[in-house]
Amino acid sequence: MSTIDEKSTNWIEKVYAMVRQIPRGKVTNYGTIADHIGVKATSRMVGWAMNASHAATPKVPAHRVVNRNGVLTGKHHFATPTLMQDLLEAEGIQIIDDKIVDFKKHFWQPS
Repeated sequence: MSTIDEKSTNWIEKVYAMVRQIPRGKVTNYGTIADHIGVKATSRMVGWAMNASHAATPKVPAHRVVNRNGVLTGKHHFATPTLMQDLLEAEGIQIIDDKIVDFKKHFWQPS
């Protein structure tokens, strides 16, 4: 029999497994992840899981998850205020005023 904690962990692991699939130089959003993992999840729940992703092994490229408009809404959960942007720019994604330039070009839709 599963416990509530095991169910929570399994759901969070589904989020992390999907985020690990996002290719370098691409991003997706919280809602897309929620829709794709096939559980009754909301974008807020995905955001909550991403906030704790720094402790996950293997690593989760949390910097590749943004809001539905391409805004770096999760940046305050990184070690420094600019780390999320720095990581995305290192992958060739341009950011202006905390928003991805040409968001549609960089958007990754899982299959």
